[in-house]
Amino acid sequence: MLKDFATFIVQTLRQHGFQAYLVGGCVRDLLLQREPKDFDIASDATPEQVMGIFPETYAVGVQFGVVLVPAPEDQRVVEVATFRSDIGYSDGRHPDEVRFSRDPREDVSRRDFTINGMLLDPVSGEVLDYVGGREDLEAGMIRTIGDAERRFVEDKLRMLRAVRFAARFEYRFAPETFAAMQKLAHQIEVVSRERVRDELSRMLTEGHGRRAFEMLDESGLLRRVLPEISAMKGVAQPPEFHPEGDVFVHTLLLLENLPNPCPVTLAWGALLHDVGKPPTFRVAPDRIRFDGHVEVGVKMAEKICRELRFSNDETEQILALVENHMRFGHAMRMKESTLKRFIRMPAFDEHLALHRADCLASHRILSTYEFIQQKRAEIPAEKMRPAPLVTGDDLIAEGHVPGPKFRVILTAVEDAQLEGRLSSRDAALEFVRREFPV
Repeated sequence: MLKDFATFIVQTLRQHGFQAYLVGGCVRDLLLQREPKDFDIASDATPEQVMGIFPETYAVGVQFGVVLVPAPEDQRVVEVATFRSDIGYSDGRHPDEVRFSRDPREDVSRRDFTINGMLLDPVSGEVLDYVGGREDLEAGMIRTIGDAERRFVEDKLRMLRAVRFAARFEYRFAPETFAAMQKLAHQIEVVSRERVRDELSRMLTEGHGRRAFEMLDESGLLRRVLPEISAMKGVAQPPEFHPEGDVFVHTLLLLENLPNPCPVTLAWGALLHDVGKPPTFRVAPDRIRFDGHVEVGVKMAEKICRELRFSNDETEQILALVENHMRFGHAMRMKESTLKRFIRMPAFDEHLALHRADCLASHRILSTYEFIQQKRAEIPAEKMRPAPLVTGDDLIAEGHVPGPKFRVILTAVEDAQLEGRLSSRDAALEFVRREFPV
């Protein structure tokens, strides 16, 4: 148990004459009777002193007083940070200078939110709360420690973290905290896109994406970090297909219907699946239309993914989700070969989950979802992705010259195989001779 190892570190530091406590999110989670994902320790021991006591320590942030102690026989680490005060935040993210301290009160006073500013003695269970964290936990309140504007000016990313915590715990904001977020929302643009991406990804995958994006919108942060999503507001949809409301309302409802936990690519695919609708909106004689919104959406989603520095693999899957989400509407009319190719797309479970959430966020008809689930159960793997009956070498042996036509021939053979019209190599070769004579 990582908690046991963190307790051992606290006890060891105390045996060497230092103060040491659990601090931050792990204290909050323990008080909420949640399992912490990690454990942080605050101490008056300097990084050099900590490294002297624990020789295996990683010095990853000594200039900020932070070192990591690896847990034995575990891939995880415990962070040990020296009590400190921070001086200057010229880049809007990191302190220009830190001053080590021996006073835990001084250390917690520079932290972000009251619910993250408590200290815990893991041996006695005593909580040291100098900032009103327990009261705000009981009240369900997100409140900065000290002056809200100062906390957000120091580290602009805290505005997104405030939204994430409020959504995750279903808390509300202290009025002065929310007012400061609205006033300073434009300053979020100085934060690196990678850090913005990571915070947004956590909001989307922790099971409270709808509330998070409502608060991003209400705070003014959404139009700063994702203007393409903000642009969905007020874009009407044909009521016969989308009785729930505009594109923004639909997207929020879809986020609410995502699985929990949710893969990050599925979450972003869901958020961006209709991103092409605002620029393609038009009122036709028969109804509202979004001609080409998928193609436009793929290009917009790719730009967003590149700006947010997603990996190539993540970007490819997110774009695939955007590109294919409308194909489910044709699934029941697809040829058997087309349907099988559709179902065997990489990470198809994500495509199916997006389709289900998309339906639940609009007309709520799941007949196509159920049809595909039935097909997946009925069709054995060897029929879904059968071994090829002919190869390129076979085509060469038949007298064909290698080139683009090979793909056409092999695809035609596989189509016939997937549809049950071909089942042997001899029959496939005869098919090639008949349909593609040399």
